[in-house]
Amino acid sequence: MEYRSKLNELRKKIDEIDEQILRLLNDRARLARDVGHIKKKHNLPIYVPSREQKIFDRLEQLNREFGEYFPTDSIKPVFREIISACRSTEENLKVAYLGPRATFTHQAAIEHFGQAVEYIPVQTIKDVFEEILKERADFGVVPVENTIEGIVNYTHDLLVDYTLKITGEVILEISLHLMGINPDIKQIVRVYSHRHALAECREWLMKNLPHAQLIEVESTAKAAEMAKDDYESAAVAGEAAADIYGLHIIEKKIDRHTQNFTRFLIIGKDIPPASGNDKTTFVFSVKNEVGALYKTLEPLYKHGINMTKIESRPSKKEAWDYIFFTDIEGHIEEDRIRNALKELEKKSPFFKILGSYPKAH
Repeated sequence: MEYRSKLNELRKKIDEIDEQILRLLNDRARLARDVGHIKKKHNLPIYVPSREQKIFDRLEQLNREFGEYFPTDSIKPVFREIISACRSTEENLKVAYLGPRATFTHQAAIEHFGQAVEYIPVQTIKDVFEEILKERADFGVVPVENTIEGIVNYTHDLLVDYTLKITGEVILEISLHLMGINPDIKQIVRVYSHRHALAECREWLMKNLPHAQLIEVESTAKAAEMAKDDYESAAVAGEAAADIYGLHIIEKKIDRHTQNFTRFLIIGKDIPPASGNDKTTFVFSVKNEVGALYKTLEPLYKHGINMTKIESRPSKKEAWDYIFFTDIEGHIEEDRIRNALKELEKKSPFFKILGSYPKAH
């Protein structure tokens, strides 16, 4: 029939394009390997987040000019994996994260670095910092704030105490999905998940699986691991768990909060170069005098710098003494940023730059 002939013709053209893409991917990997040799010879960092962000931005703009037959929102995920795979030909990047596998922190790490790195799950946020200091990991991923639960104070404390720097950030939508090895929801009689996840999804579960047994386990990742071996069970977990344990997502986003996002920080030893769309995070204290906060922050206004966030935290040195975690737009390499922060540091009893890094998109 005529439509079959046309279908075969189109499929043949797609196969030819796939071969061209594969050939070009090999060319790209070969060039990446050559870049890696030069970097190693001159002791340059293998992973440069500002360079990767510039690649994403340029390709997204090009795609809009090409007509967006390929969705622009898919450019970064696709090229993130291409870059990750090519980077692996240069060096095996090691990334520590707050485990276990298949948690939202793991998902954020994959979203930032791609699949082709060695991921190291650890038990505590402090362990992430220690893995980098002990050179068992090149970078780490830790949660720092959530739109519902607020700030992760322990992460802030560690950023002050350790010499490591923020090198990037990931903002991840926290969505809980029903998943299982069996895609037929009518056959589900058990649902596994962490107690917080079950509570978050209880309304949906009561309405759509009223007779299912709800079973609490230690994590959403453990729930997914258990569900993969039980045809009559499902798990409530994040998207990464479905990918890692080979589960069908039976129903997407069954949690009750529609605006639930967590910000994760990428930490490493050095501040990356400017990308052109950066933020700088620093912490400072103020003198015990009238108008101290206003006076300390005045250099930001003087140099025309936009402060996007400020968060107070007890200093733990004496009662009612606070330090302030602050985000501003710009990179420490910029003269106006550097000059403003030098002035601010002179006014502050305690001052520390925590990082300058590309903004999350």
